[in-house]
Amino acid sequence: MKSDSERFSEYLNYLAVEKALAKNTLLAYERDISLFREFLEEGDSSLDSVSMDSMNSFVAWLRGLNSPHGAKAESSISRTVVALRNFFLFDSKESGRVNPIQDFHPPKIPKRLPKSLTVNEVERLIRSCDRPDDPIAARDLALIELLYATGARISEVVNLSVHDVSEISRIENASLDSPPESVAVKLKGKGGKERVVPIGKYAQHALQQYLVRLRPTLLSNKRTDALFLNLRGARLSRQSAWEIIVNASERAGIDREVSPHSLRHSFATHLLDGGADIRVVQELLGHSSVTTTQIYTLITIDKLRESYSLAHPRAR
Repeated sequence: MKSDSERFSEYLNYLAVEKALAKNTLLAYERDISLFREFLEEGDSSLDSVSMDSMNSFVAWLRGLNSPHGAKAESSISRTVVALRNFFLFDSKESGRVNPIQDFHPPKIPKRLPKSLTVNEVERLIRSCDRPDDPIAARDLALIELLYATGARISEVVNLSVHDVSEISRIENASLDSPPESVAVKLKGKGGKERVVPIGKYAQHALQQYLVRLRPTLLSNKRTDALFLNLRGARLSRQSAWEIIVNASERAGIDREVSPHSLRHSFATHLLDGGADIRVVQELLGHSSVTTTQIYTLITIDKLRESYSLAHPRAR
């Protein structure tokens, strides 16, 4: 008979080796399982004693009831429950045990509208990178332009290599005033799924300036194919890229929280506002289901309602 620890370890090993989950996703599963193990240990319980009632108690524990961690957000609780449902499904298949939480569902969370920037705010964010006295500004501008041009996740952009950008040699050798046509970038999303996203002239131009004028200096004598580099010539980290966006928003005077994901939300919202087909936006964002993309339509519907109520003489 395997111990609880062995059963958990077997599952995490399955996720890492068989499912080949991304590092951050695997860490999230490990955190969720650690919380559940802590809950079981506090109650002097084991996996074999888990029931629907104990799962209800666990959810209450996550909400702050007798938990040393304080209350978790409902979205975090929902994700943790899903992680445990996946674990027990795996465990039951491997061992032949009855799945004790087969009918236990995660708490429903209200749909939240993604926080997107206005076109004006994006332009202000871009203009904040116009810093002639700061040699690193060209990299920051290229990063922001590429995030907004592709709707990529920050992890996807910092993991880019130079060969992931099509026509890279033409970009580097073209005139700074006339970037080449039909440039695209190959992004690797969740689960290793790849997609190709075109980039427009503004992002091409910013990328060209960075590649020609700054990247060789940052690279110095080092050998790396990473597209975006830090001051030491190594690959730019996710945390550093996040800081670049936050600092740019502060310089731009945007008085609300801005993150790299804000540019992804803005990309999707502005495309839909401009009349893009939702299936196209789904493909560009790398969503496996159009349902995920449809949350952005709620924003545009709200804008339509607002415009209607302000413009129609008998709307109110």
